[in-house]
Amino acid sequence: MLVVFESTLPVFLLVVLGTLLKRWRKIDDGLWLGLEQLGFYVLFPALLFSTLAQADFGGMEAGALAIASIGSVTLMSAGLLLSWPLFRKAGVSAASFSTVFQTSTRWNGFMALATAGKLYGQGGIGMLALIMTLIIIPINFYNIAILIWFGGGARHVRNFLLKVISNPLILASALGTIFNLYGIHVYAPLMETIDLVAEASLSLGLIMVGAGLRVTDALRPGAIALISVVLKLFVMPFIMVGTAWLLGIEGEALLVVALGASVPTAMNGYLLAKQMGGDAPLYACVATLQTALSFLTIPLVLTLTSYAAG
Repeated sequence: MLVVFESTLPVFLLVVLGTLLKRWRKIDDGLWLGLEQLGFYVLFPALLFSTLAQADFGGMEAGALAIASIGSVTLMSAGLLLSWPLFRKAGVSAASFSTVFQTSTRWNGFMALATAGKLYGQGGIGMLALIMTLIIIPINFYNIAILIWFGGGARHVRNFLLKVISNPLILASALGTIFNLYGIHVYAPLMETIDLVAEASLSLGLIMVGAGLRVTDALRPGAIALISVVLKLFVMPFIMVGTAWLLGIEGEALLVVALGASVPTAMNGYLLAKQMGGDAPLYACVATLQTALSFLTIPLVLTLTSYAAG
């Protein structure tokens, strides 16, 4: 566990750096909104395209990974949706429930990819990128549907489909996979440019994660925030690792699955909560709690999974 802890420490130190820089008055607040938009529309898509377009999927158990990842996200989503009457009976608003749903199913790709690279090298990044490609469409599909239904806005199928198919992460993942499967080669200087942007995305992405945290909001968390923390950091890894193990995935592949499942929620869900009628303050609180606690829970999950992985 100490080895895993020390390997993930640089990732969390960059998150802490982002938190400190956000509070440094010499840096204009407008920078952070611009970086969020740059990350969502340019940096992260470049990383996904670069990784997937050049990854070697030959030795990966794509079928089992697809069933394990998509099946786990679907199972978690269905369980949460079925539990809505219980949340409503407990006095949880529809907007807050949509945030519980988002923070329990979304996961921070920046943290996952950076940690995978630190622990398992380029092969780990490639495998994790494949898992992300498999689940990025269903995760966004489920979450946008929940936000439309529970956010109080207009429930138009056309708007829903447009939000899904125009998502830059989905587009980049789809393009990278298509280029890889069909052997389409990108002009070398252009590919090198994309690679350079992709390299910058991980460190900047982690700094942006830290900048988006709301430390004061998380000092006195309510019960609903703690429920979201348990669901994401403990229940989701248990479901995904258990499903993958039952499907015969083992060794480093199982550890990569565990890593992807155990990272905290993604910060882009906070922007969606603000834009689509969700509970954005609750999202900020939960994301902060999950990120802080994942510093301890990720090594714990990976250590426990290592026993099952052999």
